[in-house]
Amino acid sequence: MNTTPVISSLNNTYCKQIIDIILPIQQIEFNVPITLEAQPDLLDIETNYHRTGGNFWGAVYNEQLVGTIALIAFGDNAAAVRKMFVLKEYRGKELGIAQLLVDNLITYCRQNNITAIYLGTVDVMKAAHRFYEKNGFKRLEKHDLPKSFPLMSADNVFYELHLNN
Repeated sequence: MNTTPVISSLNNTYCKQIIDIILPIQQIEFNVPITLEAQPDLLDIETNYHRTGGNFWGAVYNEQLVGTIALIAFGDNAAAVRKMFVLKEYRGKELGIAQLLVDNLITYCRQNNITAIYLGTVDVMKAAHRFYEKNGFKRLEKHDLPKSFPLMSADNVFYELHLNN
C-alpha cells in the first residue's frame, strides 16, 4: 500500500473515476447546479485535454484516485486550469494533494512554454480562492479574460497566473 500521493497523467480509461470525484463535489458538497451533460469534456479526456496541448492529471493515494486537475492549452502560450478537485477526506496540508497537483501543472506549463495560466471557479468555493491566491494567482474580472478562454457556464470568479519561464 502506497502512503505517498502519486500524480500521474490520466486518459479515457479513467473517465468514470474522474466523474465519480467531480460531480458529487460540484453538486452535493457545493450545490453548484451543473450536470455531466454540461461537462462533456469529462467523457473524452484525450480529445478535450491531451490534444489541446494540455493534460489531465490525477492524484492516487493508497491505490485510489483522490484528486484531479486538468489543463486546456489555448491561444499564444496560454492555458486554462480545469477540474481541480480533491475528495474532502484527502484535503489539507497533511497530505498536500492539492499542492502536488498545482505544482505538477505549473511544472508542465514551464516545460511546455505556457506562460499565462487562467482559471474560473465559483464564488462558494472560498477555500479554493485562498488556495489559488496562496499560489500566486491574481483575481481578475471576467471581461479581462482572453477572448479565447474556454468559459464554463457555472464559473463566476476568475484568476490568472503569469509564469516567468
